[in-house]
Amino acid sequence: MSTEDTPRRDEESAQASQAPQHPAQDPAQEPVAQRSATGRQRLLAGLWPPRVTRAQLIVALLLFVLGLGLAIQVRSNSDDSALRGARQEDLVRILDELDDRTQRLEDEKQKLDDQKTELENSSDQAEEARKQTLEKERQLGVLAGTVAAQGPGITLTITDPHSTVEADMLLDAIQELRAAGAEAIQVNDVRVVADTYFLDSGGGIQVDGKKIAAPYRFEVIGKPQDLEPALNIPGGVVQTLEEERAVATVSRSGKIVVDALRPAKQPDYAQSSPR
Repeated sequence: MSTEDTPRRDEESAQASQAPQHPAQDPAQEPVAQRSATGRQRLLAGLWPPRVTRAQLIVALLLFVLGLGLAIQVRSNSDDSALRGARQEDLVRILDELDDRTQRLEDEKQKLDDQKTELENSSDQAEEARKQTLEKERQLGVLAGTVAAQGPGITLTITDPHSTVEADMLLDAIQELRAAGAEAIQVNDVRVVADTYFLDSGGGIQVDGKKIAAPYRFEVIGKPQDLEPALNIPGGVVQTLEEERAVATVSRSGKIVVDALRPAKQPDYAQSSPR
C-alpha cells in the first residue's frame, strides 16, 4: 500500500462518520401495528351493537328476581328491627290500632251479612207473595168460570125419555151439589157459576140463555164421597127424578175435566179502593 492511499482512506472514513446515521427499520414492526388496529376494530364490532342471547336474558331475569327478593327480605328485617327497637308504649298503641281496625272490619262484615240475609228474605217473601197471588187468581178464576179446572169428582147423567124433567129439577140438583162441596160444575157445554139461571123453554131448558137438551150431563169437581150421597139421600134429586120417570145415574171418577169457560166481566161502576 502506498502513502497516497492512506490519507484517502482516512478522508473517506471521516466523511462516513459525519454522515447522518439512520437506524434500520425492522420489517416486522409494520404488520404488528396493523394487527393491533384490526383487533380493536373487532372488539368494537363485537360490543356494539349489543347482541343479547336467550341465555343472557334468563340470567338477567334470575338476577333481577334474586335482587328483588333480597330487597324485600332486607325491608322486612328492617321493619322487624324497627318493631324490636320500639318502646313498649308504641307497641301497645300499635296493637290497639290493629284491634280497633279488626273490630271495625268485623262490624262491617256483620252488617253486610245482615243486609244479605234481609235481601234474601225479601226476595223469598216477594216470591211467596207472587205464588200466593197466582194461586188466588187461579182459585177465583175457577169460581168465576174463566179458567178450566180438573180434579176428582162425579158425573151425573139424567135421561128424560118422557120429557118430564123441568128447569127447577136441574136447579135443585145444582143446589144439592153446591151444598155438598162442589167446586166447579158444567152442564153439557155450559159452565155453571154463582149467577147461573135455568128456564123452561118450549120443550127444552135454557141455562144462562143457552138451550140444552137431554141427556143432561153434569160434570162436577169435588169430593166424590160427599157428592154422591148428597144426590142419593131419600127424597133427594135422584129419587125425585125417578118419580118423574127420568133416569139419573151417578158415577165417581178420579179425574173430572171442566173446560167450558165464561167470559170475564168488567165492572161498570165498581173500582178498587185503597186500604
